[in-house]
Amino acid sequence: MGRGRAYLRAVLSVCLASGLTACANAVSQADIAAAQQPFSPEYLGIETRKMDGELVNFRVAMRGARLNEDVAAYARCAAAQYSLIRGYGFARHLRTNVHREGGIWRGDAVYTISPALPRGLRTIDAEVTVADCQEQGIPTV
Repeated sequence: MGRGRAYLRAVLSVCLASGLTACANAVSQADIAAAQQPFSPEYLGIETRKMDGELVNFRVAMRGARLNEDVAAYARCAAAQYSLIRGYGFARHLRTNVHREGGIWRGDAVYTISPALPRGLRTIDAEVTVADCQEQGIPTV
């Protein structure tokens, strides 16, 4: 139940940042119903590929996701821990593609990592994010 509420809080915070039109599109009845379902994820692994300089690709796989956001959260946790491992404190999300096939959800995310807070709206503080991932039981790199 707590993770469903956490998901809804995350969606609503995105809505507030994006405006009311995005909010109407982001929070559908299906999203609300999915967030209220029991959540028993099975995390199947993380593949990390350094692309160029501070650009990194994270591929994740899991079973039991409710929505794309569950897969994106797994990739975000991987990016945050990877940033810390490399001695950086921040990451900026560039994109995440999610698809589902045969009950397995796969995410393909790209982040930049940096020692200082990068420009842009979709930045993460690696230490704070890793702590949140641990609290939620989401594995990291």
